[in-house]
Amino acid sequence: MFSEPTLTSRHALFLDFDGTLADIAEQPHQVTLPRGTLQDLRALQQALGGALAIVTGRAHASIAPHFAGLALPLACEHGARLHPAGTAPDSAPSTPSTDSAALAAVRPALRALARQHPALLLEEKNAAIALHYRHAPELQALCRQTLEQALAGHPGLELMAGKCVYEVKPAGASKGRAIERLMHEPPFAGRVPLFVGDDVTDEAGFAAVQALGGLGVKVGAGGSAARARLDSPPAVRAWLHTAARTLAPTAETAR
Repeated sequence: MFSEPTLTSRHALFLDFDGTLADIAEQPHQVTLPRGTLQDLRALQQALGGALAIVTGRAHASIAPHFAGLALPLACEHGARLHPAGTAPDSAPSTPSTDSAALAAVRPALRALARQHPALLLEEKNAAIALHYRHAPELQALCRQTLEQALAGHPGLELMAGKCVYEVKPAGASKGRAIERLMHEPPFAGRVPLFVGDDVTDEAGFAAVQALGGLGVKVGAGGSAARARLDSPPAVRAWLHTAARTLAPTAETAR
């Protein structure tokens, strides 16, 4: 039985981005974050002593502009890259580094497939590469087959499935591992972790926080190991707004 989460001043808060904090858009660059939500995040960051981080599949260059003016830690590319607050985009990866030669070897096959089928979207990151088939669901099997063939013989890489996307990433990298690392460092250490996410790629994060005595929060429908649930990104933003007003009542949290 799922329950709605409660955020307290003792928590460390970890938030996924697409489909959780922000609504899904037709193209990643079309995603926007309401100004009021940024105000709420600023208030919560202060109320939580800085223990607030974004944990996302996006690359740093894609996610950072959405949080301009907020010095938030960013765990990017499903934990393959960890950027502490205020660090440059070329910070060291938080998990074993990608075999760059192996990643370079799989790119040509994916680029060729994307050229052959323009409805596919190829998202090339620093330590990973994602193939989106949201606009061509009939190509799902072909996408998976192409990726599996390209990955053969490259044990340093692994295939991860998400919502209408397949991603090649460093073996062992996960949102859960990124959260675990952050929980050993200030200002997160000693707090109760709470992670909010919507996709199957967030399950590792749910498992990590709950193993540490915290709470996973699933956004939307579908099975999950998370023990709490919010219905949608608007529900997440409303929950954050209420929490900001409760924990930081004197902060500017007006919409």
